[in-house]
Amino acid sequence: MCLICGWMYDEAQGDPEHGIAPGTAWADVPMNWTCPECGARKEDFEMVQI
Repeated sequence: MCLICGWMYDEAQGDPEHGIAPGTAWADVPMNWTCPECGARKEDFEMVQI
């Protein structure tokens, strides 16, 4: 979950609009990827239980 805006990355959905294929594990998301909602860096995300 993005700590800035609350957007949640879903591994099953990925972020295909920004080059992250569905099924991509969070660990495999590149460090230069940014939140599609607010532009926060990957380091500004925290794992949450859903």
